[in-house]
Order: sequence, then structure tokens, then C-alpha cells
Amino acid sequence: MSRILIIIGLIIVAVGVFWPWLARIGFGRLPGDIMIVRESFTIYIPITSGVVLSVLLTVVLWLVNR
Repeated sequence: MSRILIIIGLIIVAVGVFWPWLARIGFGRLPGDIMIVRESFTIYIPITSGVVLSVLLTVVLWLVNR
């Protein structure tokens, strides 16, 4: 269990380090992400980005668990 937590922590750090580059290629603003902008508020619902992140994490954890 501790090994998995360490790996998840390292993945989070890696995403934080590479976030400027991920933003340049459009991660976080993929087709399917919903943004509602009104006068007094903005709602951002990253559906597609969440699905992509979930698939990537599933593959990484599957490879680690192998």
C-alpha cells in the first residue's frame, strides 16, 4: 500500500512539473470539457480531461501492479 501511495505522489508531482507544457498542448481544454460563463460566475466541468486522466492513471497503476 505504501508503494502505491508513493507512486501516486510522484505522478502528482510530475503532473505539477509538466503542467505548463500540458496546458500548451490543450490538456484541460479538450473537446467535451464544459465551460459556462455568465456575468457573475463561471463553471468549468472537465469531463473529457477527467476521462483521459482516469485512463492514464489506470494504465500506470496496472503496469505498476503487474
